[in-house]
Amino acid sequence: MAQEDVFKKIVSHCKEYGFVFPSSEIYDGLGAVYDYGQNGVELKNNIKQYWWQYMVLLHENIVGIDSAIFMHPTIWKASGHVDAFNDPLIDNKDSKKRYRADVLIEDQIAKYEEKVEKEVEKARKRFKENFDEEQYRATSPKVAELLAKRDALHERYQTVMNAEGGIDLEGMKQIIIDEEIVCPISGTRNWTDVRQFNLMFKTEMGAAAEGASTIYLRPETAQGIFVNYLNVQKTGRMKLPFGIAQIGKAFRNEIVARQFVFRMREFEQMEMQFFVKPGTELDWFKEWKERRMAWHQALGFGAENYRFHDHDKLAHYANAATDVEFHMPFGFKEVEGIHSRTNFDLSQHAKYSGKKIEYFDPETNERFTPYVIETSIGVDRMFLSVMCHSYEEEKLDNGETRTVLHLPAALAPVKLAVFPLTKKDGLPEKAREIINDLKFHFNCQYEEKDQIGKRYRRQDAIGTPYCVTVDHQTLEDNTVTLRHRDSMEQERVNIADLRSIIEDKVNISSLLKNLK
Repeated sequence: MAQEDVFKKIVSHCKEYGFVFPSSEIYDGLGAVYDYGQNGVELKNNIKQYWWQYMVLLHENIVGIDSAIFMHPTIWKASGHVDAFNDPLIDNKDSKKRYRADVLIEDQIAKYEEKVEKEVEKARKRFKENFDEEQYRATSPKVAELLAKRDALHERYQTVMNAEGGIDLEGMKQIIIDEEIVCPISGTRNWTDVRQFNLMFKTEMGAAAEGASTIYLRPETAQGIFVNYLNVQKTGRMKLPFGIAQIGKAFRNEIVARQFVFRMREFEQMEMQFFVKPGTELDWFKEWKERRMAWHQALGFGAENYRFHDHDKLAHYANAATDVEFHMPFGFKEVEGIHSRTNFDLSQHAKYSGKKIEYFDPETNERFTPYVIETSIGVDRMFLSVMCHSYEEEKLDNGETRTVLHLPAALAPVKLAVFPLTKKDGLPEKAREIINDLKFHFNCQYEEKDQIGKRYRRQDAIGTPYCVTVDHQTLEDNTVTLRHRDSMEQERVNIADLRSIIEDKVNISSLLKNLK
């Protein structure tokens, strides 16, 4: 099945089983805005808990805050967002659709890579067991031609992105013309010039229109951490190195919001700013790269599905930057950014606020502005990566197909579903008794409608790792049938043992224990 078809099925599955709904759907929706349903919010909250507990519980020198969405407008002047938070946009005159010019070019680079993979797959089918992939990649003229085109385009793209004085907008349009990139809607190459567009949402604060001041919905959560650096450092008596973590909503007026919840106008971030002594930042940058990759891989999705993408173009305030990319159905895509931001942010806020934002080192009697290592992960992108990897249409031995989410048990919305075999003979009451005992320890669900097989399938589809069936034998010996989602194996266990069997496996700590 084509990967785009798999992705469409995942999007459909998210709606059908209460994970993600189009926002305001009864009013025909709102572009690139989504609501998380009853199962989606549980999965999302579990992802956030996994991140928060890793950052704050496992690191003695990291604390958390929750800063306001509304912030003083000068903050965004100091951070550079007012003047420089722009995307290069281009319109197709025939379809009237607007696109990010840089994304069109990056997609073209990816297409060359996809063509290479298709050539490899064709050769694999042709030569079968005699196929030597490494040799083919090294000797195929077609592969060499495609890679040369990719590399030439990549080099040219970096040149226009790193042009003196900012992005070379004319050069960007020329690339689109030369590569014969067409509009996905109209199929034509009738493009406007490329221009810059600021991504921040504006609103007004004040009781009367004439006295209102313009403020912005925050486009990132990081600045709320930076402006609270002094408050946290002093009240917490924090010593370098230390970090401040935050989870919160951010807003960007994305013109090319796409790929479901991957790129939205309202989204959620998990960010940690780690303050260090100048001169040590690149060592800490390397350290946090390793820690963050280990956090991702502890989910058990396979190391081959992750990679680092080091930035060719660094922001003016950074001296190192990389992305953690995950293999989505539409290619390797960024889920987390790790950046060495130097002392830019604290220095800018000191300059614009007139306040000294420094650290006093009692060991050296020095005062200095700390450097910062940032780790920033998109909750929604993380949610999507978990859904994409977990979704499977599994062929069974009896010829049937079941749709199952192989979610890590600790992230699953429901940990245990309890079914009475029938609606009579005291079985529902016994099932309720089990739930009433276990619901204080993990999320349980009761279900009595339909045959047991159908109930199993519904729980498979939302990723429930364990199901318990209460039958007539239960009333005799207090045992139940415990069914495991992934293997579909069933075992007879005592009701008194259920908690000890399940709890440790579905707790967030089960994931954290995989980390050093």
